[in-house]
Amino acid sequence: MADRLSDFVTYERVDGVAVIRTDNPPVNALGADVRAGIVAGMERFDADPDAAIALIHCDGRTFHAGADIKEFGTKRADPQIWTLCDRIEAATKPVVATLHGTALGGGLEVAIAAHWRIAQRDAKVGLPEVHLGVIPAAGATQRAPRLMGAARALEAITTGRHIPAPEARDLGLIDELDDSGDALAAGLAYARRLAAEGKGVRRTGEMPVPDATPELFAEWRERAVKTGRGLNAVLYCVEAVEGCLLPFEEGLRHETAVSDKSHADPQRDAMVHAFFGERAVAKIPEASAAPRRLETVGVVGGGTMGAGIAAAALNAGLKVVMVEMDAEALARGEANLRRNFASSVAKGRMSQQALDELLATRWTGAADFAALSDVDLVVEAVFEKMSVKKEVFAKLDAVVREGAVLATNTSYLDVNEIAAVTRRPQDVLGLHFFSPAHVMRLLEVVVGAKTLPEVVATGFALARRMGKIAVRAGVCDGFIGNRILGAYLKAADMMVEDGASPYEVDAAVRGFGYPMGPFQMGDLAGLDIGYLNRRGKDETRDPGERYSEGFLDRMYENGWLGQKTGIGFYDYAGGARSGPPNPQVLPMIEAERRRLGINARSFTREEILRRYIAAMTNEAAKVVGEGIALRPLDVDMTAIAGYGYPRWRGGPMHHADTVGLAKILSDLQEFAQEDPGFWAPAPLLERLVAEGRSFADLNAPAAG
Repeated sequence: MADRLSDFVTYERVDGVAVIRTDNPPVNALGADVRAGIVAGMERFDADPDAAIALIHCDGRTFHAGADIKEFGTKRADPQIWTLCDRIEAATKPVVATLHGTALGGGLEVAIAAHWRIAQRDAKVGLPEVHLGVIPAAGATQRAPRLMGAARALEAITTGRHIPAPEARDLGLIDELDDSGDALAAGLAYARRLAAEGKGVRRTGEMPVPDATPELFAEWRERAVKTGRGLNAVLYCVEAVEGCLLPFEEGLRHETAVSDKSHADPQRDAMVHAFFGERAVAKIPEASAAPRRLETVGVVGGGTMGAGIAAAALNAGLKVVMVEMDAEALARGEANLRRNFASSVAKGRMSQQALDELLATRWTGAADFAALSDVDLVVEAVFEKMSVKKEVFAKLDAVVREGAVLATNTSYLDVNEIAAVTRRPQDVLGLHFFSPAHVMRLLEVVVGAKTLPEVVATGFALARRMGKIAVRAGVCDGFIGNRILGAYLKAADMMVEDGASPYEVDAAVRGFGYPMGPFQMGDLAGLDIGYLNRRGKDETRDPGERYSEGFLDRMYENGWLGQKTGIGFYDYAGGARSGPPNPQVLPMIEAERRRLGINARSFTREEILRRYIAAMTNEAAKVVGEGIALRPLDVDMTAIAGYGYPRWRGGPMHHADTVGLAKILSDLQEFAQEDPGFWAPAPLLERLVAEGRSFADLNAPAAG
């Protein structure tokens, strides 16, 4: 009979094994009650003369998956997780942890504080605190190096990656694997065996760290600066692990000091905002609607985007029907699809036979729209031209079954206009995937004027199946992401036309934390895309609007389209993915300035960023104010998940709050003296400043 130690923790002796069991669904989070219960269990175990060995076990689908997120941003009640871990390690008799599901963060810290560890083969472990802007601070930065070596611990802690149990065993984090699927039975058997073999207490803190040297940490600090791209938590992780050069107790005190520093860093608040933001975007007005059946997905088009969407659907366990215009185009589509899996095959994550079986059983190719007659959802991924989209949707309307969802992957076009060519606009929505679609996490779910709630819910259900972050967007040119992108790219273009070099702008934006600058991004996407988009807007462009993209038109006319042609703003000689500046670009831009009568002036890095951020924030405020985005946090998640915005800044709206909305409004008013049309402040921004409020004040749930 088990004795209850707290609301979620019990103590039971089974054949000489003290089982300290947690049952705190859904993920056995290490909340205050759980921590107190396990500490009480350790006290009971040490005093129990009939218990030779203890087993820490969790009921349900997982071992402790980490700290309790309800405690984020609050003062945690005692005992703290580090107190719990220290108490486990200090036990006078051996303690075993039996792992299944995911043992992450504090969960893994509890496990490595135990003396022995067994895990189910399909379990995963990790220390992902770096993704919250902090370090693992319950002893992991000192215990992990003693189990797996300092170099391997640095890699695990600075990346925060999830480590499969077999690899964790090879690294030394886990002692034994089990295939039974029964963590309790496996743990009991292992504990009895250890006791029978006379295996006693084996404290991690008493182990040496043979590869820990000052030179190793100097090398990793340099690496952290490069890979972190401004994320301070990576450097904090290195600094904390460096404490393993000290005696164990001193190392723990060093870890605590570094942890305090990381928690005081504003980046921590930004990372926590992003963490909760990824969950909050699912709180939409249509959240209570039941999604429709989702088993088979149709994809119209087998190009880069269509093949990426098909790969994402297959990875999600869905069946896929791909339609192309003819057999030759379909063969190219299948080749593109196979290419998307090539990396997995090359790295051994999937065998060639498994890929062939996947396509044979769950993928169908056809050159006839009739093949889509019974799909549950179809995504059109053809050329970004309204007439082409309308032609495709008219065909889909004629053949796809009633009740199926018809989705367009358009990046800019009016979803309502596309829906209007069908007899069922209520079943039409936008699903704007980002390239490569099987890799990028963002999916903009664009809701038309007549789209039904259950259709929106189906779009979000598809995103969940694919492991993507879905953001609800309204209909406008570019929706959320591309509309804001267009504004800050225009600000960059105006600065270049006025005197900045593209390379100065790129350097400033990279310094802000983006992986690449706007002109590098243009080279990657292809400069022809922007050119064709501009030509499509020529007839409707306001004649009073400044057209600052002339130098970009010259790039197109010269055939400098970026990586696809081997030359753009940068030189990609020999097929390289990066390269030096194209030496012909600056003379061409200077000639364009002379043609326009512009006297070039210099821009400091600070001014470049002021304009870039002001343009981004202002357009984002318009997007929220017009209801295109539900809340500022939806803009933040769009920017982080789809556009490379540095996560450690929390997103453009969170960053604007940090800078101060009054400061950004002042910048806009200053810039508006040059160009009142482009820089006119958004009404929402003006209102918030007048009321002394922030964007964060608008992040209330939008669920219905």
